[in-house]
Amino acid sequence: MLLRLPTSLSEAQQCLAEGAVPIGGATLVWATWQRDGFPELAMSLRDLPEANVLGRETVGGAVVLHRIDDRVPDVLRLAAAAVGTGAVRRTATVGGNLVGSTLRCLLPAALVLDARATVLEASGVRETDLAELVAKRPVLLSLRWREPIACAYRKLAGEAGGQPPLTVASALHADGGGDRLRVAVRDGHEVLSGGVTCGSAAEETLRALRSTAVGDLPAAAWDVVRSQVTALTSGGSPAARTGSGPVKPAPRRA
Repeated sequence: MLLRLPTSLSEAQQCLAEGAVPIGGATLVWATWQRDGFPELAMSLRDLPEANVLGRETVGGAVVLHRIDDRVPDVLRLAAAAVGTGAVRRTATVGGNLVGSTLRCLLPAALVLDARATVLEASGVRETDLAELVAKRPVLLSLRWREPIACAYRKLAGEAGGQPPLTVASALHADGGGDRLRVAVRDGHEVLSGGVTCGSAAEETLRALRSTAVGDLPAAAWDVVRSQVTALTSGGSPAARTGSGPVKPAPRRA
């Protein structure tokens, strides 16, 4: 297998035109290739500047998960920190997780941030939404979003060999017509999301959420949603938790 490491967008486009297979961190494809055979030509974006951005409102597709720190909103930082083991996080990339994985552990966080994706194709670079990113699986260059007022994340403990653990992410955004709340839940392999304009009280906002895709969640999932929504819309700081215990609360920002 020949591995190409483009350093410019034009080089990366040429690699795709030549049929190069994007490999991300190769954490998901290596075992399959060992079993079924390696492609003749592969491509990694680890040396491409546009795929390695990391800031308060952006993250590159080639950024490995252990690099995601408090430069990004807590909801995304905590989601990345909850993926696999430390060894996995030092290799797995944002693009590999969102595009190459069926688990898509970062997807709930990206949804509540209302992120947009910049993708690379042989014909050029363009922007798209997360729905197309997940469905068509193009090469992810980066995600961009507007910084939220506050956010929260919780991943419940899962059973070894069982369904993916329940994950709940939420974020509050400033909006011209009033603050807007977005919630996304991974229940098994399905990810559901909904967004509403915040009411004058948490219960009003929760009633509005009941009419979205997250309204039919099981009681256990809805309890986590209720806790996050109540804390975010009341101006509090909900305790953001992974399956292993408490971590830094998601702050409310002015």
